[in-house]
Amino acid sequence: MSLRIALYLVFFLVVGVVTSGCLGTKYLKDGEKLLYKQKIKGAKNLDKEELDQLYAQEPNRQFPIIPFSPYVWFYYWGLDNYDIAAYEARREAVRAKWNSKIALAKTKDKKKKVERYERKKRKKIAKINRTIQEGNVLMRWGEPIAVFDSSLAEQTMGRLKLYLNSKGYFQAKVDSAIDIADKRLSITYLLDQGEPYRIDTLFTQTGDSTISKVLEKNKDKSYLVEGENYEQNNLTKERERIDLLLKDNGYFDFSRQYVEFNVDTALIGDKKIAIQTVINKPSKRGYHKVFTVGAVNFTTDADVSLIPDSLRTEKEYRGITYRYHNYQYNEKILNRRVFIKKDSVYSKSNTFSTQRQLANLDHFRFINIHYDSSGGKLIANIFTSPLNRYQWTNEVGINVTQGFPGPFYNLSFKKRNVFKGLEIFEVNGRIGIEGVAPATEVNDVYTSVEAGINATLTFPQFVLPLSTRAKEKLGRVNPKTRLLAGYTYTDRPEYVRKNTNFSNTYSWQNENRGLFSFTATDVSIINSNLDSAFLGTLLALERNGNRLINTFKPSFVSSMSLSATWNFNSYGLNFTNSSFFRTYIESGGTSLNFIGTETLENENLEYYKYIKFNIDYRKIHPANKNTTIAYRINAGIAKPYSDNRILPYEKYFFAGGSNGIRAWRPRRLGPGSYTPLDSADGKVRVSYNFEQQGEILLEGSLELRKNLIGFIDYAAFVDFGNIWTIQEDPSREGSQFKFDRFYKEIAVGAGLGLRFDFSFLVLRLDAGLKIYDPARSEEKRFILSKGYYDPPFTPSAAESVVFNIGIGYPF
Repeated sequence: MSLRIALYLVFFLVVGVVTSGCLGTKYLKDGEKLLYKQKIKGAKNLDKEELDQLYAQEPNRQFPIIPFSPYVWFYYWGLDNYDIAAYEARREAVRAKWNSKIALAKTKDKKKKVERYERKKRKKIAKINRTIQEGNVLMRWGEPIAVFDSSLAEQTMGRLKLYLNSKGYFQAKVDSAIDIADKRLSITYLLDQGEPYRIDTLFTQTGDSTISKVLEKNKDKSYLVEGENYEQNNLTKERERIDLLLKDNGYFDFSRQYVEFNVDTALIGDKKIAIQTVINKPSKRGYHKVFTVGAVNFTTDADVSLIPDSLRTEKEYRGITYRYHNYQYNEKILNRRVFIKKDSVYSKSNTFSTQRQLANLDHFRFINIHYDSSGGKLIANIFTSPLNRYQWTNEVGINVTQGFPGPFYNLSFKKRNVFKGLEIFEVNGRIGIEGVAPATEVNDVYTSVEAGINATLTFPQFVLPLSTRAKEKLGRVNPKTRLLAGYTYTDRPEYVRKNTNFSNTYSWQNENRGLFSFTATDVSIINSNLDSAFLGTLLALERNGNRLINTFKPSFVSSMSLSATWNFNSYGLNFTNSSFFRTYIESGGTSLNFIGTETLENENLEYYKYIKFNIDYRKIHPANKNTTIAYRINAGIAKPYSDNRILPYEKYFFAGGSNGIRAWRPRRLGPGSYTPLDSADGKVRVSYNFEQQGEILLEGSLELRKNLIGFIDYAAFVDFGNIWTIQEDPSREGSQFKFDRFYKEIAVGAGLGLRFDFSFLVLRLDAGLKIYDPARSEEKRFILSKGYYDPPFTPSAAESVVFNIGIGYPF
């Protein structure tokens, strides 16, 4: 064990001893014990997250490893300054003050001022009321000391017993063991699950042969399966499934209350269960009726309520009657998003799909669908209200990509229904300023300006020679065709880059949260003006065999790409057990294989042929109420096969930065075990000045996130990864990917971070520490054991701690 590691252990031991009394035990009364820890033992094949929800009492939150409960201190610190009488008196003073202002405004007949004063009074009084009811800010941030309550422990045991019963463990036993050390009490709940009861026999009673046939046809989707453990939650799922299944088969007025389950544990034998599914009949009619849709009416301007229906124009198209005051939309396009068909049986799923796909058009303020069943047949009435045809949007904010924060301004214009076919035309302009380190320097920060304008025309269909029937079927997957023309101007310290771009993209999505995008044509013409110093660096690299300079020549870049994204449980919005997976493949210069490159060569335009592939998987898993574990794996490869053997600069992979491996500066990690050296001042030292590009990427992150106080969260993270080249780069020794050594070249960084959740944005501050640096010789790569000061890795050059600023979560 090295001296450094030993010092770390001693430090944490001292901190643990010093803070062992910082759990707030001084706030305990005589005879009270602090609920210090609790756990469940003996749980097999059970969901830990569900078990954690069963505790009737929670211990106070603590810092990881260190026995310290700052939230208890916050609470009692706030309690010392909490005086209900003072707050009540303040509330009355505020009420009197604003009532006086309101009365004065009323005498002057200033209605708007009266309304404004009323709003301010309500807001201020509501704030004081919250303080009276919930405590002051420190009390709300903190928590009172968790005094062990034996009755709550009994309640937890009862919940555990019921939970085990719901999982089929009807003979389960629950006990507890208590360990007391001074004023701290730890409790362990002991589970003896016993043998589970299994489903042995399933049978159904409907009294209706049609319903029986529907259930039999779909029995493979049932949540009740013979041979599996009994689970009470599956009865609820099965009831919901039957309810939706019958509603999709015409049973409009069916309800889940008609579904009943009879569970018998004694009919067959030991630990075997028989379940009877009963479909009860309605008391009034005596049978369940299948409803058909007799008519479909679509009112496109339902918000114009003052106009009677008699003055609306009616037009029928393929079984749907359209009603409108002013003609706006192409019925052929709308029909493809309506799945409620005349003379078909009622379907709840088709109703939801219609509502969802009409909303995806981005043309309607609301979409309501009602059914009238008074005539025996259903009349489907679809009511929509159009959004404004013209829309301007302004956005001002702070942008952080791979550098330091900087302001940006977006201005967009949108015109809906351009050609009466529900098209959308948009023009977006953007300008942003950001602090970045130049590509050949890391210690200085310069201003980078990026400005651009894009014009897009989006069609709510695939603009392809497809049959009418095919287009109607595709209406369920929200098909879109997007044409784009854009121009981007980038002004960095080392170059000015101008990019003119044209693309044609088809996108669609399925009901399983899968989003797909196919870009058939993506063409860019790029021109760059290089700084003399940067040009000199590129020429020096070229003399050593590195052709990076070619990517900054006037270029023609063409490609086609396909991406598929699956978002499960609203990843990014829902922080409870959600995941995200994206795969991307791109083929550059494909058309040049068929049409040739003579024209481009005559115009002195650099061109590229390449294949690029990338996968990105992210997962958020809640460990408990206050702790979330998130991880990510990101990998890719880009293979150039043109004569110049290079990629466009934007198509390379880079490592490091606030959204990657945070212990390295943006784009400064790698490639492989390459050690960038600088001897400009006569001393040889490691230099992370130059951006490093690669053709192979492998990186990942593991992050533990917890709430610190109020709107402030903290995180501990470990990042790992690197980039490599496919071929050996003579100017960067060790950069090539090789199977017998790549695992030794995976950099590792760790650190801590703060997240300030302001609801409208999350500001992130991370500090990353290098743990394993592949740029060093093999015996010195594990930095914690060898130290940061091994020449030529001086503290300033090695940048042992790197601070990152970001907007939003890193992944």
